[in-house]
Amino acid sequence: MLFSSVTFLYIFLPVVCALYICAKKELHNIILLAASLLFYAWGDVHYLALMLFVIVINYLGAIFIDKYYVRRKFILCFTIILNLSILVYFKYFNFIFENLNNLFNTNIKFLEIIMPIGISFYIFQAMSYLIDVYRGECKVQKDFYKLALYISLFPQLVAGPIVKYHDVAEQIEARDVNFNKVQYGVKRFIIGLSKKVIIANTLGCIADKIFVQAPDTFSSAIAWLGAIAYTFQLYFDFSGYSDMAIGLGYLFGFKFMENFNYPYISKSITEFWRRWHISLSTWFKQYVYIPLGGNRINLSRTCLNLGIVFFLTGLWHGASWNFVIWGLWNGFFIIFEKLTGWHHETENRFINIIKHCYTVLIFVLGWVIFRADNMSYAAEYLKNMFGLAKVHDVAFALPYYIDTYECIILFIAVICSLPLFKNILNLYEKSKILYSTVNVLLLCLFFYCTILIVVSTYNPFIYFRF
Repeated sequence: MLFSSVTFLYIFLPVVCALYICAKKELHNIILLAASLLFYAWGDVHYLALMLFVIVINYLGAIFIDKYYVRRKFILCFTIILNLSILVYFKYFNFIFENLNNLFNTNIKFLEIIMPIGISFYIFQAMSYLIDVYRGECKVQKDFYKLALYISLFPQLVAGPIVKYHDVAEQIEARDVNFNKVQYGVKRFIIGLSKKVIIANTLGCIADKIFVQAPDTFSSAIAWLGAIAYTFQLYFDFSGYSDMAIGLGYLFGFKFMENFNYPYISKSITEFWRRWHISLSTWFKQYVYIPLGGNRINLSRTCLNLGIVFFLTGLWHGASWNFVIWGLWNGFFIIFEKLTGWHHETENRFINIIKHCYTVLIFVLGWVIFRADNMSYAAEYLKNMFGLAKVHDVAFALPYYIDTYECIILFIAVICSLPLFKNILNLYEKSKILYSTVNVLLLCLFFYCTILIVVSTYNPFIYFRF
């Protein structure tokens, strides 16, 4: 079930909110758990049992870690291996054997495995709980349904943000819902919905029309248009979903961490990753990078640790070499910035402009690798962008790929990727006229989104496949 669907907006969410408001506080967690399980089963009921199994093994693993102190390290490792084995089987099994076939010239048959929606997200959350208990950062949760709620909570279940247990442990036990939280949650949800439906879907149509063509059938200008359209589609798709998840969290009294902080204004790839998919970056930092030694040993070990983290970051996104190369692409530039000091801040405006242009170029080229079906396509596409490919049999001219309305949306995407409106609201935070205008605008955006959802058949969520 998509957040940007009529079923969710006008049936599921109103019913859940009504039950939540009418019920006693003691039943709030039960209602949310039931709603979350129904939400997940709606997508594919067959994989509900798998998620429940993940919940059970981590519930028991944490209890055993707490009870058997001497063997707690073994229990932790065993339970993490179980978690990762499930993830590897459903997400990477065929990828592994495809590469073994290529390497050893064998013919191992693939299995028909369909990856469960959100498996990367909820397994990472489950492991977060397990490790937090092992480290003593939180108490073991002995109420099964409360742990089940944490792992399966529907606002962030299938596409994040990745919520770490120690951040919400107290909120699961007790939380309040008041008018200010609900008001903020509704506004945040509408902003995310608008990002997704109005901007991401529109630009996604442009990107899909271009990336479905062979790279030698369109000009360099069209290649750049496709890369830029996908760059903004990905940002507004994923940040829009995160905004909706955070907004829904507020409706039920939860406060989730921010997942994006205007990443496209960054002046280094290091800064970019502090602003992009923050929940994943902090997860790898806390549970992989720091345990490996972080930057506490020496420079060469720090670079190795960064390389490992970004290799895993790429692999986390999908079972394909283009994701791995994309992760290493980002890791390479972060290591470069670490060695050269490029990521250090400066007040020189001219240098900052150069740094920003460099950063934009790196992540746009990286998104081409990320978007391509394979590295051969990515290589040809990148060559085309720089005029190095032989272009022949150009099928369509530029106007075929983008019309006037899409040009306007692309311009809006550029403006909305900057903290312009946020700064205006902060500057005039006491202006009742401004805030009344914003409220009316948000209401209009919600109805416009509803119209687009009803009339359009194009409504994908990119990060559902991760």
